This record gives sequence, C-alpha cells and structure tokens, in this order.
Amino acid sequence: MRDPHGRVFLDHGGIWLLELSKFAADAVETEQERWLKFFTEAERLDADALPAWMQTQEMRRAMNTLKAFSEKEHAYHAYQARQNFLREQQSIQLEFDDLRAEVEQARADVEQERAAKDQERAAKEQERAAKVQARADAEQERVAKEQERAAKDEALAEITRLKLLLADQPEPSDPETRS
Repeated sequence: MRDPHGRVFLDHGGIWLLELSKFAADAVETEQERWLKFFTEAERLDADALPAWMQTQEMRRAMNTLKAFSEKEHAYHAYQARQNFLREQQSIQLEFDDLRAEVEQARADVEQERAAKDQERAAKEQERAAKVQARADAEQERVAKEQERAAKDEALAEITRLKLLLADQPEPSDPETRS
C-alpha cells in the first residue's frame, strides 16, 4: 500500500486472498499456515486449552478478539431468543384472548336464546291463563244467565200462581161498580 507520492505505508503488510476451503495442513510450519489454521479451526478451539500452534502472542490476541465477538454474538442471539419468546407469548395471549371472547360471546348467545325461550314460555303460559280465565268468565256468565232465567221462571211461576189465586176468589162487591 502506497501513499499518493509512492511511499510504502507498511513494510510488513499487504492484502492476501486465501481460499480456506483448499487449506489442509496437520502441522503448522509458517506464520501464514498458523493464520490459515486459525481461520478454519478457531471456532472449535477451547480458549482455556489452546493447542501448541496457538501459543503465540498474536494468536492469543486473535483468540480473545474472536471470543469477544462470539460473546457479543451469543448475547445478540440470547436477546433475539428472548424477543422471539416474548412475541410468541404475546401471540399466544392474543389468541387466548380471542378464544375467550368467542366463548363469552357464545355464552351470551346461549343466555340470550335461553331468555327468549323463557319469555316465549311465559307468554304461552300467560296466554293459557288468559284462556282459562276467559273460560271461567264465560262459565260464570252462563251460570249468571241461568240464575237470571231461573229467577225469571220463578217470578213467572209466582205470577201465574197469584193469577190463579185471584181467579179462584170471588170478586168483592164494590159499591161503586154495582149501581
């Protein structure tokens, strides 16, 4: 890397392109192999028990940096897991509330239907009672008419008897009628 005047920035730096999938070495012999092995195997290494090829200052710093990133990533995933759990709980609660509302609505519908049936039953009972009352009133009227007829018949019979009694008696002599 050079500045605009052509001077080199670093004597020991550069840009390297590495194909990690093609790297396969059991033993580390160069610094480049050490980094390649770190890039391919660092995820699986135990930070407290590093292998011999990782026992350099640079590799320990690289491992600490990886651990810090990994902890941040674990914290991020834990946060995401908590958020997902809370979303699921909220979704479950909303679904539960919807089901509860449906059940309450169904109960209200059943109660309303029951009340309507009770009202209908009460109306029929009232109608029946009105019919019974009408029959009783008609019977009472019939009895009253029969009693009235009987009283009239009795009065007519009394009149007839009195007429007969009057017809059987001689007429008193009235002084004014004889002269």
